[in-house]
Amino acid sequence: MIQRLGERFSVLSHRFMPHPFVFALLLTLLTFVLGILWAGATPSALIASWYDGIWRSSLLVFAMQMALILVTGHALAETRPVHRALERLAGLARGTPSAVAITSLAAMVTALWNWGLGLIVGAFLAREVARNARRRGVLVHYPLVAAAGYTGLLIWHGGLSGSAPVSIATPGHPLQAVMGIVPIRQTLFSPLNLTVTLFLLASVPVLLALMAPPAERQSNEAPETDPEPPSRPRERTLAVSLEESRVLVWVVAAGGLAFLVPYFVRKGWDGVNLNSINFTFLIAGLLLHGTPRRYAESIDHAARGVGGILLQFPFYFGIMGMMQGSGLIQNMAELFVTWAGGLGRLGVPAGSAHAVLTFLSAGVVNLFVPSGGGQWAVQGPIVVEAAQQLGTRIPTAVMGLAYGDELTNMLQPFWALPLLAITGLHARQIVGYTALLMLLVAPGLILLLFLFGA
Repeated sequence: MIQRLGERFSVLSHRFMPHPFVFALLLTLLTFVLGILWAGATPSALIASWYDGIWRSSLLVFAMQMALILVTGHALAETRPVHRALERLAGLARGTPSAVAITSLAAMVTALWNWGLGLIVGAFLAREVARNARRRGVLVHYPLVAAAGYTGLLIWHGGLSGSAPVSIATPGHPLQAVMGIVPIRQTLFSPLNLTVTLFLLASVPVLLALMAPPAERQSNEAPETDPEPPSRPRERTLAVSLEESRVLVWVVAAGGLAFLVPYFVRKGWDGVNLNSINFTFLIAGLLLHGTPRRYAESIDHAARGVGGILLQFPFYFGIMGMMQGSGLIQNMAELFVTWAGGLGRLGVPAGSAHAVLTFLSAGVVNLFVPSGGGQWAVQGPIVVEAAQQLGTRIPTAVMGLAYGDELTNMLQPFWALPLLAITGLHARQIVGYTALLMLLVAPGLILLLFLFGA
């Protein structure tokens, strides 16, 4: 049954899922219309908020961070040691079910450490699994394997880089005066989150494996191994010697390591963020490529996949600006708070109702504001205020928001852009499978929130 549903959802995705850029444009127009009809904003105010959102400096920095994590991660994966490690892991696949199980587990476990790293590992492992299978004459369904590589984004917000729980555990966070400091033992290491994490780790690989189509309908479309740059005789000049100098690489990398080692010793897990991951990838890639020329050529090759980020991120930043500037985000969240109060009057435990409705509202908001940190910034104050009004547990509500945010990543193609660039696929080839996965795990998440929220 699940296999037939997977095929059906894949067909629907091919037919109706547009290019991610078209999706961004349609959401921009929908946000504009909702801002006028629901929030009562004027067209000129919405256009101004749209413009301000696009050019907000903190978001432009974020776009650059995402571009760097793609190109530095890509270049790192092209080094021989990393490529050999991926090959060994990919060699364990004996068909589509084992291929998707291996890929999804690796992506999810890595994403629990850091979401960006999980995204890159999942993408490169998916590509290597398919290539390795083709070399061995093993059939795997490449789009489904790539969908498995994206599942790190289904679990990340309950991990160590989860924006909402990590933010409220940090002294000086914006809501500290309202709610104080909430340590991660009450959120990330709570019985609720540990149960949810185990549920996802156990269920997602199995559900994906059950979606595998019959052998006669499998299609291994993995791109061929990236061609090596053409070699040409080079006169031994000072410039060439510097381009191929290992000593220059060692000196610069030593400086990087002199910062990174004390940094992680001092900060531990708290030091894991986009900047530290990017810098680690940068130094590791430089060391493993060995020469400035080889690393520069690898970065040039990786940069071909950054177009989607450079084009689409500004439009989503503009959507975020309109949502925040018009008050749409508050209207959406407050609607669910009203419903939570109504359910409470019907005898449903207030904590359970609030946690579940926060989860649902966060899933909707994530389609318009596909950034965990950005979503927490605009929706977090409303979630906390509602929890205080209803007398429910703030940590449970925060995790409800986290699960809603990560769930609809499986429908929103925004974060799939780096994976699509690496795997060479289109969004419509994987979203059918990830959308079905979203629908299959959602009841389990709702049940756990209901039980632990009571």
